[in-house]
Amino acid sequence: MTSDHWPTIFTARAVQAMREARQAVGLTMADVAQGCADRGHPEIKEQTIKNLETGRRASMTIADFVVLADVLGVPPVSLLFPLGTDATVEVLPGREVSTWDALAWFTGETPTDQPAPQGTARDLLDLFRSHGDLVTAATASNALAKERRREASTTLDRDRRAALLDRAAGYEEHAFEDCADLRAFRTRMRERDLVPPTLPDDLAFVDQPETPSRPEDRPQ
Repeated sequence: MTSDHWPTIFTARAVQAMREARQAVGLTMADVAQGCADRGHPEIKEQTIKNLETGRRASMTIADFVVLADVLGVPPVSLLFPLGTDATVEVLPGREVSTWDALAWFTGETPTDQPAPQGTARDLLDLFRSHGDLVTAATASNALAKERRREASTTLDRDRRAALLDRAAGYEEHAFEDCADLRAFRTRMRERDLVPPTLPDDLAFVDQPETPSRPEDRPQ
């Protein structure tokens, strides 16, 4: 494919994915246009969508693209790369790669043999992904700890209650360690002048100046 044809083909592939997503959820072009207007982007009219889907319009702005993806309820990246249907894709003019490799490149997940140099865009992505993993772990362990202690508080069997409390203590120790790891990681992010993502309400205590020593010490 020549470089002058690539932009048109690339956009057409995204538009085709949009059409399929629109039809899959049963939206008309008018519905999509209204959805764009509801999101504060009324520049996308029903005729705009019709022109895109019929090929009379061969380009769209990034703003159009992300709003349309939200209206259709699909991740924007999935509209660019046909994962699961096409084995390869021309990610750049004359550069044909596997569809997964193209998507991973776009999202910064391309595997590397060495960690990304500090301060690079890839390093920043890796850092925030690691933060997300820590949040997931802390959320899960805290939920398990609370559930085990709740079970212990509702049983009338003395022996079972003792066993459940012992089990809850183990989960709470894991939760404490996970939260400590998350707090330390967020501190390191701030030391690099980065703003960590807002924590879920259940983990808001992690950022408090003085946190309880154990999850069971926190208000339920």
